[in-house]
Amino acid sequence: MSDDTPPVRIGIDLGGTKIEGIALDHTGAELARRRVPTPREYGASIAAIAALVAGLEAVCGRRGTVGVGIPGIVSPVTGLVKNANSTWLIGKPLDQDLETALERPVRLENDANCFAVSEAADGAAAGAGVVFGVIVGTGCGGGLVVHGRVLTGRNAIGGEWGHNPLPWPDTDEWPGPPCYCGKQGCIETFVSGTGLAADFQRVTGTALPAPEIVRRAAAGDGPATAALERHERRLAKALATVINIVDPDVIVLGGGVSNIDRLYQTLPRLLPEYVFSDSVTTPIVPPRHGDSSGVRGAAWLWNRD
Repeated sequence: MSDDTPPVRIGIDLGGTKIEGIALDHTGAELARRRVPTPREYGASIAAIAALVAGLEAVCGRRGTVGVGIPGIVSPVTGLVKNANSTWLIGKPLDQDLETALERPVRLENDANCFAVSEAADGAAAGAGVVFGVIVGTGCGGGLVVHGRVLTGRNAIGGEWGHNPLPWPDTDEWPGPPCYCGKQGCIETFVSGTGLAADFQRVTGTALPAPEIVRRAAAGDGPATAALERHERRLAKALATVINIVDPDVIVLGGGVSNIDRLYQTLPRLLPEYVFSDSVTTPIVPPRHGDSSGVRGAAWLWNRD
């Protein structure tokens, strides 16, 4: 391989339950992909990312640039991670420690922003002017892309809809479950996969993971179907507030919850009750690049200059 061959672009998606790594060539073609469980400890997370990068580079036979999507953001004031539902990252100089471990510059960005950039560039929202990308998995985040540029915001919290309160709460939804952020009733505590599982347990007394609840609902199980219907209405309420403020051209769902096929039929039917308009035509679509689209956006962080 000649020295002028473009470096591979390595993207890392640091999720609450898994860390995914991808290597792309300069055209965006996938060269390698790996996943490992997320260690729920700071030093172990850094070690796992370093091992992923080394493994991807071994497959590609070449050193790469590294971009990392995280479930939070680096504060522009302190330089430390804030607003991460993977709480072991909070208050840590993650970008600096990764650069030390990997012996190269590293670019960090919110995982939902990475997801939104990926889907707006060449994914399900390609060609749209205003795109709201949603991550609904272990937590609940969002990214807003306007004409190809992510809106991070003055405080680096653009798109953080998951830490607004659930709008129009029913009597039994108030004041809501406690959130890791210190408040109660945040959207994240209701519409994340974790929130769906917690709701099912509160109502039935049985602990089940979100994918099993979805599977049982598809098989016609009554309690599981009721839980999923509650989840859909809460998600519709939450998305309605985004439409009322931003009115995006497209909403792309990402994360594990995006794999629930029925959402793409039920949410458009539920939205008109809550959106301040005589009609609601906002497309709600699954990601073209799958539920791990965000890792592609992380890889492209070195292509945004």
